[in-house]
Amino acid sequence: MAGHSKWANIQHRKGRQDKARSKLFSKLSKDIAIAAKMGGGDPDMNPRLRLAINNAKGQSMPKDNIQRAIDKGAGGDGADYEEMRYEGFGPAGIGFIVECSTDNLNRSAMEVRTAFSKNGGNLGETGSVAFMFDQVGKIEYPLEIGDEDTVMEAAIEAGADDVEHDEPANDQWAEYEPVHTVYTVRDDLGAVAAELEKKFGEAKSVNLIWKAQNEIDAPDKASQIVRIVEALEDLDDVQNVYHNFEMSDAAMETLDES
Repeated sequence: MAGHSKWANIQHRKGRQDKARSKLFSKLSKDIAIAAKMGGGDPDMNPRLRLAINNAKGQSMPKDNIQRAIDKGAGGDGADYEEMRYEGFGPAGIGFIVECSTDNLNRSAMEVRTAFSKNGGNLGETGSVAFMFDQVGKIEYPLEIGDEDTVMEAAIEAGADDVEHDEPANDQWAEYEPVHTVYTVRDDLGAVAAELEKKFGEAKSVNLIWKAQNEIDAPDKASQIVRIVEALEDLDDVQNVYHNFEMSDAAMETLDES
């Protein structure tokens, strides 16, 4: 099973799935409202809003929730959010990139710093971690759209850079939906996503992400790293958390034992 699916299943193993889903819907609502406020409430005229709506649909967010978020943003209601990126380090030199949308920069900086410091990490300077990552496009489709060869061929024809495939879940804990993941050059995301949509329909998610150039395997630090990830993801201002820790089988075993 791919590393990101292992990370997703940790939340189920630890009984955090309901809280995580609530946080996900809150994040998606904020994304939609911000997009609507910046570019208007018509997704046909606002590519960022269309992307945010598609991502919400891919996560089975109710239509009423989506419409409320659009109305809130398009109507100019709610706080003025700023997007901010923080960088930090965990044990074993693990690098973190934390993306926030906040109406209070001082609050978000303090909370992110505290999440690191209380769990054995530390907040770094801007640029101290980003050089270890590439910003790329990421498109996810459920496995049922086709086998690996079919998806790989379509992705190459669409201009994608790389494709990864999760293995079907086969254990009692697995609630994560396995996916085909297509990676693109940052500026090609929209074009590749559009070509794949013609063949497979709407994607489960389409995002710009920070992808680690190399992952670090440090199984003896797995529990501490997971605590940092969870502390950051629990913050209301945090939208995304990226890191370069490899969730290896050995790391998973240490979590199972803890």
